[in-house]
Amino acid sequence: MKLHIQNNFITELPADPNETNIPRQVQQACFSYVEPKKPSNPSLIHASEEVANSLGLSQEDILSVDFLNVFSGNTIYPETKPYALSYAGHQFGNWAGQLGDGRAINLTEVVHDNILYTLQLKGAGPTPYSRTADGFAVLRSSIREYLCAEAMYYLGVPTTRSLSLMLSGDQVLRDMLYNGNPAYEKGAIVCRVAPSFIRFGNFELFASRKDHTTLQLLADYTIKHHFPEIKAEGVEKYLAFFQTVVQTTLDMIIHWQRVGFVHGVMNTDNMSIHGITIDYGPYGWLEDYDSNWTPNTTDMQYKRYRFGNQPQIALWNLYQLANALYPLINEAKPLETILDAFSVGYEKEYLNMMQNKLGFMTKVDTDAVLIESLLELLPLVETDMTIFFRNLGNVQKADTPVIALDKIKDAFYNEKDLDETILDKWNTWLESYRNRINEESFSDAERKEEMNKVNPKYVLRNYMAQLSIDAADKGDYSLINELYELLKKPYEEQPDSQKWFAKRPDWARDKVGCSMLSCSS
Repeated sequence: MKLHIQNNFITELPADPNETNIPRQVQQACFSYVEPKKPSNPSLIHASEEVANSLGLSQEDILSVDFLNVFSGNTIYPETKPYALSYAGHQFGNWAGQLGDGRAINLTEVVHDNILYTLQLKGAGPTPYSRTADGFAVLRSSIREYLCAEAMYYLGVPTTRSLSLMLSGDQVLRDMLYNGNPAYEKGAIVCRVAPSFIRFGNFELFASRKDHTTLQLLADYTIKHHFPEIKAEGVEKYLAFFQTVVQTTLDMIIHWQRVGFVHGVMNTDNMSIHGITIDYGPYGWLEDYDSNWTPNTTDMQYKRYRFGNQPQIALWNLYQLANALYPLINEAKPLETILDAFSVGYEKEYLNMMQNKLGFMTKVDTDAVLIESLLELLPLVETDMTIFFRNLGNVQKADTPVIALDKIKDAFYNEKDLDETILDKWNTWLESYRNRINEESFSDAERKEEMNKVNPKYVLRNYMAQLSIDAADKGDYSLINELYELLKKPYEEQPDSQKWFAKRPDWARDKVGCSMLSCSS
């Protein structure tokens, strides 16, 4: 197994001089050296051949002892020195101070085909940033992260990738519901892949400590290696960097809203400067369309990270990044100008995204009204978001509202909830929709083909992940592989997998892991 190693991060940025692996405050350092804890009996559950290939690894490499040892943390790859990042963050809107990689260890940077990747193990043991935690992860959360990152990639959503999922062979004590009933669970390790794991919180840490020297070192490093298209110098360089992060973050949120994904923990330490989705904790996809839904039990009272609030939270988090970068710019106005453009840009991009979901190839001013009326209609009864938009592609120009309603009715959890008033509203909307698509020159078949490119048929519903977790807990990993293969082609029909194109079953409505989840992992 041969990897082409880069050690840019640990070579060019200041390290924590203390290599003792005990929780502590780390000053004037971007990272701390730390080695993974050797697992007692590691075993490979699943690996992504596509991600491996992107790193220059083959199927033969995946099956090798070297692969097992390196990506379980059992051995350290030659000429590398693993490390944990130092960062801070706002959690649920409150300043939390130093956080850092509490259960993540960066193995190294790798270059293949002139693309730079960072390889990181999640759940490989404690770091100086673990605080009161043990640094490990359990099988259930590791399966969810492993599958979700790959599912998001194939949906076209910017994300980290998953290389491998392994059992450690060790037991990990977890209180899954935070209710005072801890139990031992199987330990697991995921290898995550991204350009880097630098977050908003990395910059927040140094700004909060007025350590402007390290702040500038980190910003210069980040731009040099990850934003080489930025050629400006001085203040303009940092503004261009911020502008890029704002735009890529906006693009990411548009994709989340398009597929109905809810992150669940949009703290600033969980926001990547690459505009990619990171840190899959208590995430979920909307089952019934409810803009107030959050998958996170910790967020149940205030619903800060609910589906409909994700754009506003992204902007709030960008304000915190702007505050962190301010010492490098020393002028608020240009930062405010970039931030002010976010909401306008988001509204424009969101409208365009929804027009595409509805199959509008040409854009007209009245589309915004039609979309708004739909979003008011969808929550009136439980309506599955994924099934609704996918089946809407079957509606044809000649369909009456009655025929059109019959084509989307599978999205309703209980048709009996459609009383006369609600039926009238649906008929009115569907009549307006028919009139709108009749303005298009495109055929029904052409419109459906375009809609099917942006409206997935298959997403990783929580109950699907839970079924694979339940099976894996008994040593059966076949469902992990089945879902992995299914989710690689989320926009294709896949007739043999039709059973997964279905509403959440009643048994999953209140089952732990199938509706809401805690941050326990």
